[in-house]
Amino acid sequence: MNLQLEDIRVDFVTGSRRISNFCWASILLSGALGFCSVGFSSYLQKDLIPFLSADHILFIPQGLVMFFYGIAGLFISFYLWSTILWNVGSGYNKFDKRKRILSIFRWGFPGKNRRIFIQFDIRDVQAIRMEVQEGFLSRRILYIKIKGQQDVPLSRIEEYSTLGEMETQAAELARFLKISIE
Repeated sequence: MNLQLEDIRVDFVTGSRRISNFCWASILLSGALGFCSVGFSSYLQKDLIPFLSADHILFIPQGLVMFFYGIAGLFISFYLWSTILWNVGSGYNKFDKRKRILSIFRWGFPGKNRRIFIQFDIRDVQAIRMEVQEGFLSRRILYIKIKGQQDVPLSRIEEYSTLGEMETQAAELARFLKISIE
């Protein structure tokens, strides 16, 4: 979602609250609970959940290992649900031609550096750079090149579903800032 006035443009960046993260966190949580219940059932020698039988599983070593995997899965699931709750990575990119300021804001993990806010002078912006890697794990990221600085990412890795969508976004931004695309 973008908001553009005559001299101000704001691009909103989606963080961790994506459908894929909800799905992975739910799948991981249910799998981890299943592993824990089978491991605990093998310890008690009684089926706690009817469709997860632990009759032929000895507690040492199989039940203990399954319980360990379940606990590990619960920790990873807790991490994913925490990032979804805090919406890590969300924020905005604000381009203000009047004040000549480029502002990048992102939410991080709770703590001293939860708010990530960076400002650059728009006159230092050299170009918009597109990084595209096709294949099984394709990557499409927009960067902004700034004099004397590292390239700053403006988008998430998975944000653009098609190359045309990414090119359109880059062209609109380059036209607004009157700079080139690399």
